[in-house]
This record gives sequence, C-alpha cells and structure tokens, in this order.
Amino acid sequence: MKVTALAGGIGAAKLLVGLAAVMPAEDITVIVNTGDDIELYGLRICPDIDTVIYTLAGIVNQETGWGIAGDTFEALKRLAEYGEPAWFNLGDRDLATHIYRTARLSDGWTLSRVTDHLRRSLGVSARVLPMTDDYAPTRVETDEGEMHLQEYFVRRRCEPRVRRVLLDQAEAAPAAPEVEDALRSADAVIVCPSNPMISIGPILAVGGVSQALRESRATVAAVTPIIGGRALKGPAAEMLRDLGHAVSAAGVAALYCDFVDLFVLDQTDAALAPEIEKLGVRTLVTNTVMTSVKDKAGLARIVLDSVTSGTAEGSGR
Repeated sequence: MKVTALAGGIGAAKLLVGLAAVMPAEDITVIVNTGDDIELYGLRICPDIDTVIYTLAGIVNQETGWGIAGDTFEALKRLAEYGEPAWFNLGDRDLATHIYRTARLSDGWTLSRVTDHLRRSLGVSARVLPMTDDYAPTRVETDEGEMHLQEYFVRRRCEPRVRRVLLDQAEAAPAAPEVEDALRSADAVIVCPSNPMISIGPILAVGGVSQALRESRATVAAVTPIIGGRALKGPAAEMLRDLGHAVSAAGVAALYCDFVDLFVLDQTDAALAPEIEKLGVRTLVTNTVMTSVKDKAGLARIVLDSVTSGTAEGSGR
C-alpha cells in the first residue's frame, strides 16, 4: 500500500511516526508545507521539512516538538551579541542543516534534491518532498499590518488578529516535480492534523496540487487538528475564529469537503459526525490525541484500516 501524506509540522510529525510504525516507511511519501520557510542570517530555513525529518529520524527535541534533542544555542547567542535579531530559535546542530541546505541551493540544487539528501543522511526511509522547489513564504495580514508568517507565529507569539492569509506566492509556484505523481499514484492520501490555513492551505494552493487530489483514485482521509473547539498546539483555533470559520472539527471538514472522502474526528466531538456527513464526507470517530508512541501507532492503524476496508466508499468526491 502506497500512502501519501500532506503535512505541516509538529502534529503531522506525530502521525507520521505512527504510520512508519505500522507500515513500511519506504511506502510513505510526505508532501511538506514550505510556506513556513524563511531566510535569516543569509540561510534558507525550512521549519516544517526539518521537523518532519528530525522526528522520523528520532532526533527531534521531544519537549518542544521541533529542533534537535540536546542542541545548544551558542551561535545564536553570539549573533545576538553582534546585534542580530535572535527571536527565531536556531540550535547549533540545527544551524548545520540550514548551512548545508543554503550551500547546496547556491550550487544549483533544487530544494527537493537537498531535502532528499538530508533525509537519507539521517536514516529516514520515508520519501519527503517539499510542496514546491520555489521559495514561496506565507504572509499574513493582521490588525498590526502585513508580516511574514514566522514573525506572526514566533516573534509576535500569535498575538495579532489575523485578517487574511496571503498565499499568492504559493499560488504562483509549481508543485515540486514528484508531488503530483505522489498524489495520483497513492492508494491512500492522508491529510495530517495540521493547521488548515497555514500548514495545509499553502500545499493546496500550489499549482496542480488541488487538481491532483481531486483526480486521484486514492481514498483521501483527513485527521482533525481541532478537538473540543481547541487546537492542541498552535493558533489554528484562533485563526479559524478570526477568518470567520467555525472553531470545530466540522469547521475544518467544511474546508476540506471538496477533496476529502473520510474525516477523522476525536471521540470528544462525536456529536459533530452528522453535521460533517451532511457535507458528503464520511466520518470516523476515535481517539486522536497522540501523547505516546502507542497512541500514534494506534491512530495510524485505525485510519489505514478504515481506508482499506472501504469505509470512505460512496463519498461525493
């Protein structure tokens, strides 16, 4: 069985660990959001790609969900002493990744090629693809003005109210070479529990992706990032509210209903199943909170079993 996953950062990485635990990792392809990418200190930083690779490699900082376990921050401290902004936390070993990536991009490598080399070097068997090889950072229009997504998310700690997510650079970018094929040839496509506006939204905005999803013969399943009206991590709930969407699993399902066959919601929100099914999307109610390796593997297995058993057959897509 070939599985293609659409992924943002921390929440997605948890489910990917579960998938790799219950099926051959080499049969997994991960299409990763690069709207979070930013250029700092002359370096190309790809937070979601790195979180996915570090997590699958078993070296991620488990306390934060990002960065490398046991990393130090001496280089960042020295940059601050030189008067450089130090609001974006970059560990010393993490910096090696960004230095390598930037050097290879300068040599003419594509981001896809660099990403593939990084994941192989760290022993990751799953294929990891950037959504596009272009630099297409997401910007947000807030009540304090327009800013790069990372400035809103990290520097301003999600304090400004978001009025609009600006995906024009993603919309102008072509999908990375293997992305469309990975969607069309998959047996199942899983939309990981990531922020629908700033993690999954940019992937869907890239040229060719949404069409490939709709034309894929694969069953498409999405796992909710919202449980009981809250996001377990990140600003998804606040962004849904500020952008006029229902702050619920049903609100997320409404954003995905034109390409998703099966929507997985937490048992806390079981009462929302009928509302979601009115959208023409079948539902699966289960525990979606992943606090242990057992939870991650358990959710992955349940989703895969539901997809392969034909649970999603007969949807309107």
